[in-house]
Amino acid sequence: MTRTPNSLSDLTHHMLDAAKAAGADQADAVAAQGTSVSIDVRNGALEHAERSEGVDIGLRVFIGQRSAIVSGSDVRPDTIATMAERAVAMAKEAPEDPYTGLADASELSQAHDKLNLEMADDTPEPTAAELEEDARRAEAAAMAVEGVTQMDAAAAGYSASDVFMATSNGFAGGVAYTGRSTSAVAIAGEGTGMERDYDADTRIFQSDLRSPEEIGAQAGARAVERLNPQKPKTGSYPIIFDERISSSLIGHLLGATNGAMIARGSSWAKDLLGEQVLPNGMSLIEDPHRPRVNGSRAFDGEGLATSKRVIVDDGVLTGWTLDLASARKLGLRSTGNATRGVSSAPSPSSWNVSLTQGQKTKEELMRDLGRGLLITSMIGSTINPNTGDYSRGASGFWIENGEIAYPVSELTVAGNLVDMLKRIVPANDARTHLSRVVPSLLIEGMTLAGS
Repeated sequence: MTRTPNSLSDLTHHMLDAAKAAGADQADAVAAQGTSVSIDVRNGALEHAERSEGVDIGLRVFIGQRSAIVSGSDVRPDTIATMAERAVAMAKEAPEDPYTGLADASELSQAHDKLNLEMADDTPEPTAAELEEDARRAEAAAMAVEGVTQMDAAAAGYSASDVFMATSNGFAGGVAYTGRSTSAVAIAGEGTGMERDYDADTRIFQSDLRSPEEIGAQAGARAVERLNPQKPKTGSYPIIFDERISSSLIGHLLGATNGAMIARGSSWAKDLLGEQVLPNGMSLIEDPHRPRVNGSRAFDGEGLATSKRVIVDDGVLTGWTLDLASARKLGLRSTGNATRGVSSAPSPSSWNVSLTQGQKTKEELMRDLGRGLLITSMIGSTINPNTGDYSRGASGFWIENGEIAYPVSELTVAGNLVDMLKRIVPANDARTHLSRVVPSLLIEGMTLAGS
């Protein structure tokens, strides 16, 4: 009787053996095992509880320059053998791709097991009752804020997962992750005058998580602050993107410098390599080796070592974010930025990034601009990937004489990312535990569509 593999490492190597037996030239395999628990409460009572557990496996096979991917959750040896046979049959019918294939063995990560990135908390998994209590406490703290009339949601959750990857040319490595979260969404006001806002925290280590009381109270206070919004007049104004949402601007730059976009020629940044994209003195640094940060990785989704790199140096764009396929298309080397799932091929993605922080607080930037807009939330987007033209719905607060005057909503802000990013002025308020460390950002002369 054939024994069912009893570890993720066993599973991946069993899939590689099955791929070879089915006729694959090369293969890589991923196995993931995870647990997640989520608890929602409303009006002090349990509203929803969900727990999921499972194992997922994925196999990618290569026949020359043809490839195919299969995935499943049945880990019995006969099922894996059938998966491998189907993958090989699919690969034989797939079109040739001159850029597909595994990394050269010399490129594979060799020392990933020596990095301690603290991606998993070894304290016991919280019970459902403990999570429910956290959600109740967050809800109670929000409801205690004067002006809060009801709760949209209060929730707490926990997740734990193990992932292992192996390739037929010699790579094998795994990583364990945990996550703990608490969130609250509060509603203030009545009828058509209701406003909502939220606060949340997600950490790898439970001991780092902010208290439910702090999260609930912050959500409630934010909702109350948004009551009775107005619309300023349409015009050109300085705008501050609050730290809560400023990372979205840097996200647009990261997306535009993604190797897949560049290889397709469908990016507004395709001609900006070596050009000024941020103000002088500002850099954007990627560091995948920051302990206790969700975006940290010792190796990427193709088995290559990750490393610290400077994406923008003193305002100048230095390179693209690449996996093997996009690097080959562009005649370059991978930057070790491939990400993948059990059922998807690798694609380039950035890890942890940090933008140079400024010397002033957000409040000092507000005093400097005198009159303008502080954006705290955004909805929808119309962004042209080829030109960088930018238009988004926004809400926040109007600033007069350097101070918040009143809340605003149902606005649209517009500009062009190429120009906007060159004019950013950073505050010094970025939260350093996040994967994207980006402070509040002031941009002069943006178009605002209001009343």
